[in-house]
Amino acid sequence: MDNLKRRVLFCALFSASAVAMGQGQWQALPKTAPAPVDNPTTPEKVELGKMLFFDPRLSSNGTVSCFSCHNVMEGGDDHRTTSIGVHGQAGGRNAPTVWNAVFHSVQFWDGRAASLEDQAKGPPANPIEMGMSGLDAVSTRIAGIPGYKSYFDKAFGGGDNVNIDNIAKAIGAYERTLITPNSPYDRYVRGDKKAMSVQQLRGMETFAATGCTACHSGANFDGPTLPTGQGFYQKFPVFTNNDYVSKYGLMNDTGRMSATGKVEDKNLWRVPTLRNLVYTAPYMHTGSVKSLDEAVRVMAKSQLNKDLPDQDVANIVAFLDSLNGEFPEQTMPRLPATPGDLLD
Repeated sequence: MDNLKRRVLFCALFSASAVAMGQGQWQALPKTAPAPVDNPTTPEKVELGKMLFFDPRLSSNGTVSCFSCHNVMEGGDDHRTTSIGVHGQAGGRNAPTVWNAVFHSVQFWDGRAASLEDQAKGPPANPIEMGMSGLDAVSTRIAGIPGYKSYFDKAFGGGDNVNIDNIAKAIGAYERTLITPNSPYDRYVRGDKKAMSVQQLRGMETFAATGCTACHSGANFDGPTLPTGQGFYQKFPVFTNNDYVSKYGLMNDTGRMSATGKVEDKNLWRVPTLRNLVYTAPYMHTGSVKSLDEAVRVMAKSQLNKDLPDQDVANIVAFLDSLNGEFPEQTMPRLPATPGDLLD
């Protein structure tokens, strides 16, 4: 049987089995990101937000920017086990990718921020990450850079507009441009039945049959679309009687409980996206799993109590590779000049 006939036959078999399993609702990633009513996306906001995203002067000693931990020239993270903040301090969790973050139900691993704007206010005042003394200090710092005022005026109108809310809105507007549609999977779902390979289609079926879609559903493979602030969480790990839990320290962090203080939130996590995983190693909130095939084995055992055959793992990894999308081109912004006494 030649490759074309094999592909046609497998596509037909996959379509039939997917519907039979109730997995016929595969969704493509939208080509534009939604924006909240109180922060419509405009080119002026995006331009300003990009500048602020790349600007290390949002940190206490002028050394750490959003870009430091979320490299949008590649995978939107930093490939460290945990990120490094001001004065060389190590954070407690692996930095999640900023690509497609707009589609998450909530932000941060523990869901403590309801929106991109809320998330943008977190790192600057975090003593380990960017180390500013508070959010007022952030807006004072940016207001102390004269060259920024004209950009705030263009984005938000005139007046006293250099404030933390507008800083967060601008960064949020820029981050809404960081989406990666048109992956092979997206093209397949939209009707191009040649977009995915036979192994990727086989992996798609294995992914569903194994039970991965119980958590990793929706267009971003991070759960269903929910109202702003209503997070989609899952317990991790579910099954703890395996070597992976201790080997990778999967229960050393209490997850959402660290944000809410509620015992019932222990080991609950916002479900991460599965898009562009080839660009975001190492994996898990611990940043301790180095390879994608190992991550598949860890998830199967810890969440579903399944030991997958090597061929199933290879097929699922092939499917995950089909979720690598098209990255919009990024260029480094020119930032306003720094006054001589700004960082004193």
